[in-house]
Amino acid sequence: MKWLLVLILVSATTLGDVARSRGMKKHGEVREFHPGAIRNALWRLAQNKWVILSTCAMAVSFFTFIRLVSIAPLSFAVPVSAVTLIPETILARVFLHEKVDWRRWAGAGLIAAGVVLLSR
Repeated sequence: MKWLLVLILVSATTLGDVARSRGMKKHGEVREFHPGAIRNALWRLAQNKWVILSTCAMAVSFFTFIRLVSIAPLSFAVPVSAVTLIPETILARVFLHEKVDWRRWAGAGLIAAGVVLLSR
C-alpha cells in the first residue's frame, strides 16, 4: 500500500509542478501589486487550465502525503517524496524545453541514490 501511495504522490506532485510552471509561463510575471491588479491576476489565473490542473494535482499530492505519513514513518515519507525531482527534471527538459545542465542532472542522480539508500 505504501508504495502505491508513493507512486501516486510522485505522479501528482510531478504533474502539479510541471503544470504550474507551464501555467505561470503562459500567464507571465506579475508586476503590479495594487488591489485591482491582484484581483485581475487572480481572475486570469483562475481561468488558466494549467494552473487549475496544477491545483487539482497538488491537492491529490497533499492528501496522498497525509495518508502516507499515517501508515509509514516520516523518515521514509519525506525522503522518498524527493524522488519527484527526477521526473520533474526530465519533463522540464522535454516538455517545458528548459536547458538542464550537467549539474542538475548530477543533482537528480544524487537524490535518486539518496532515496534508494533511505527507502530500505
